[in-house]
Amino acid sequence: MIKKLFFLSLTLFLSFNAIAQTQIDSLKTIENPIDGGKKLQFGLGFGLNFVGGTSLNLSPNLTYNVNEKISVGAGILVNYNAVKNIQTTTTAGVNALFFYKPIGKLITTAEFAEMYVNRNNKLLNNKENFWDSALFVGAGYQITSKISVGGKYNLLYKKDKSVYSSPFIPFVNISF
Repeated sequence: MIKKLFFLSLTLFLSFNAIAQTQIDSLKTIENPIDGGKKLQFGLGFGLNFVGGTSLNLSPNLTYNVNEKISVGAGILVNYNAVKNIQTTTTAGVNALFFYKPIGKLITTAEFAEMYVNRNNKLLNNKENFWDSALFVGAGYQITSKISVGGKYNLLYKKDKSVYSSPFIPFVNISF
């Protein structure tokens, strides 16, 4: 009985490993015009904004190219926002991404982000920690198959409560 269970487990394990390898290999070989053949892409988004203060954003992500027009993905993000001698805010969180390429090199984006916020208000001498959400819509220009630039707008932006210094954030995204 134990031998049969062992061989059954070994057979299933080896079968799963072969199936998983086949699926990974097929992801590498399926042609896709967006990125020259890859269905999965690692990307690195970053943003920089000086409207009303300083805002730095870094967001590595993994996207899946559904077809030549649509990509979906998820990532992590880290933000730093500061208004000189008034307030500093750091955030860390996750995001869900949607990209649509309607024509040519135009890319439209939608992104939902959920972030843990650590805010230090120097004027009021208080610190607070809370969760914040952002819903971005935006558009960009695909310079090459791996680099795009553009801007996104936070639909959930509230001047007194948002972690961002402005509802508009320019972005650069690089895919590998």
